[in-house]
Amino acid sequence: MPLESIRRRFLAIMACGLLSLLPLAATAQGDANTLPLTPGVYPLNLARAGEPTVGYAISVPPNYSSSTPVPLVLALHFGVGGGSAAGAGGDVLDILVGPGLASLGAIIVAPDSVRGNWSTLENEKAVTALLDTVMARYAVDRKKIAVTGFSMGGSGAWHFAQKFPDIFSAAIPIAGRPPESAAGWKLPVLAIHSRDDQVVPFTPADTRIAELRKAGVNARMIALTGISHYETHRFQDALRQAAPWLQQVWK
Repeated sequence: MPLESIRRRFLAIMACGLLSLLPLAATAQGDANTLPLTPGVYPLNLARAGEPTVGYAISVPPNYSSSTPVPLVLALHFGVGGGSAAGAGGDVLDILVGPGLASLGAIIVAPDSVRGNWSTLENEKAVTALLDTVMARYAVDRKKIAVTGFSMGGSGAWHFAQKFPDIFSAAIPIAGRPPESAAGWKLPVLAIHSRDDQVVPFTPADTRIAELRKAGVNARMIALTGISHYETHRFQDALRQAAPWLQQVWK
């Protein structure tokens, strides 16, 4: 694994202390009926005929009941610098998205990318197949499906929200590069970005949010200071602030 990838994983893990231990779980091989219903966080795999297996982590919220539909959040992980993405979904779920959006009582699914960034056709197919599998198993309120992500995953959140507005109802990109154009944008979006980000500049996301607001879109920026790009855990509080906004969107 390249040194930069190792550095990013190390900093993220050390910044928030030891990761919560994921329970050992049976591997789900594509059959939605095998996915766990008991609350907890599970590392799993989705096998697809003729396609790469998708590793992912899924969080089932406390008091989940199949009789009551709950929100669903797709969480996209940061880049791994050309190294293996195995377990990266679980990392971003544990470090950032799980704590940040715990108040939603949502199912959170965090896939590992398949060879490259989230905007590739291969990753689009993998993510949509995973979402189909999750929605076939769990009681999901299909009007309450959001996408979020950090760094590469933040760019992925922008991408998926723009390309699949029929699936998602809102986006929360964190420290991610926005699309080149906001033309035709439909979904509510709340971006979280640090002015002191030394890897992904603040200005493009801020400019895009301003353009969307001018166009009448429900768009908001939470601008942070004093946080560098690699301090993933320090974006937790801002993500907690995003949860009430998302609940308002879903009313």
